This record gives sequence, C-alpha cells and structure tokens, in this order.
Amino acid sequence: MGPVLGVGGFLEARARSLQGNPRPTSPGRAGPVRSSVAAPDCCGGLGNLDFRKADLCIMTWLLGYVDLSEPHFVAAVLAIVFNPLFWNVVARWEHKTRKLSKAFGSPRLACYTLGGAILLLNVLRSHCFTQAMLSQPRMQSLDNPAAYHVGLALLGVGGVFVLSSFLALGFTGTFLGDYFGILKEARVTMFPFSVLDNPMYWGSTAIYLGWAIVHASPTGLLLTALVALIYMVAIVYEEPFTAEIYQQKASQAYKRS
Repeated sequence: MGPVLGVGGFLEARARSLQGNPRPTSPGRAGPVRSSVAAPDCCGGLGNLDFRKADLCIMTWLLGYVDLSEPHFVAAVLAIVFNPLFWNVVARWEHKTRKLSKAFGSPRLACYTLGGAILLLNVLRSHCFTQAMLSQPRMQSLDNPAAYHVGLALLGVGGVFVLSSFLALGFTGTFLGDYFGILKEARVTMFPFSVLDNPMYWGSTAIYLGWAIVHASPTGLLLTALVALIYMVAIVYEEPFTAEIYQQKASQAYKRS
C-alpha cells in the first residue's frame, strides 16, 4: 500500500512541556516549549541555509528521469504540499475561534475528527506518491538487491520512529491537540525523542525514501526531497506559534500561583 504513514507529516512530535525548558513542537509533536520562541531544531532553520552553495547536479540528474507534467506526478506534488497547509490553517483557525470544539461539543472530539481527516489525507498522499512512481521509469542503477535491502531498512527505521512517536504522544498529542487547548503537562523524553528531534517528520521522510529506493524510482527520490523540504518549512512555520501557546499557558499558570 505504500508508505501510508506519511503520518508524520502531520505527525511530528508535538510533545514537550512546561518543565525543564520545554521546547516548541510541530504537528504530531505534542507538547510544551521554551519560555521564549526558540529557533527550529533543523539546521537552525531555513534562514541559515545558503542555497547558492547547493550542489544542483543530483537534482538535475533526477529531473532527467522525471516527466514533471505527468498527471500522477502533479497529483503527488499537490498532495505533498496541501497536507501541512491544511492542518496548519485548520488548527490555527480552531485555536483562534474554537469553532470546531463548539461544533463537535468538545475539544477532544474535534481533535479526533481533525486527526482522522489528516490520516485520510496522508493515505491519499501515499497513494499519489506510489502511483507517480509506477507511472514513470525505474532507475537501473537502483534496481538491484543491495539497494532494495537498503530501501527495506529505511522503511523499517522510519516506521519505528513514526509508530514509537505516536505511542509516546498519544492521539491528541500527535494530532495538534495543543491547538485545541489539550496541552501536555510533562515533557516527553522517552524514545524516540531521546535520540532525535522531530522523529515523526523524519521517520515519515525515511519511509518515503525507502519506498522510492525499493521501487528504484527517480520520481520517488524527487518527491521524497519535496516531502523533506515541506517538513522543514512546516517546522519553521509551526514552532513559533506552538511556542506562543505554551507561553500563554505558562503566563496564566504564573498569574494563578
């Protein structure tokens, strides 16, 4: 079925808390943040990357294999870009208006509903990703047993990070519960958060990369690069806002004390 758990996308470990210098999070990253808006975990944010120094040879080489106008490829690109845009817009709207919570009668039910929608969108994204790969040529240099087993290993590692993140955070912690006012009281430090920041996002990326290598697909490799880029942008965009949510909580708790 493909990497159905583009689940990270959205599933990026939001779990942090008000204790022990809590840190900002992103969809699927349930929890507290630092008392001030912290810089993104990855590379210090996109602002620290000098794209003028990037080696574009690999990208140019991949583009030689890929028909960018092929309908399945276009659908995959749209799904990859749309998913984080959807959950960010809806979650921020809910945080500002509480209309979803009012419509469903409770924040938890509203969060469960949004989480279900995100899961379905990620299943669709994975389907489009797979169809885009199958509709375009394979790469002979990747079509061998060694590469196939590397792909399987990446699928396994990515799956471990995604599923262990979900188990550590729970459903509401994974699916934007803090935007619904469902906040973590204690920082989540167990595996995989003990070894990697944003394990849900990067686990999801590893799944897509492994899936692409298993299929010896240059199209899959190019789409995986897009997945990684979108997640990096999502981290930069989401974390300051999540930090603000927990700052507000800390401020309210201080006033009551």
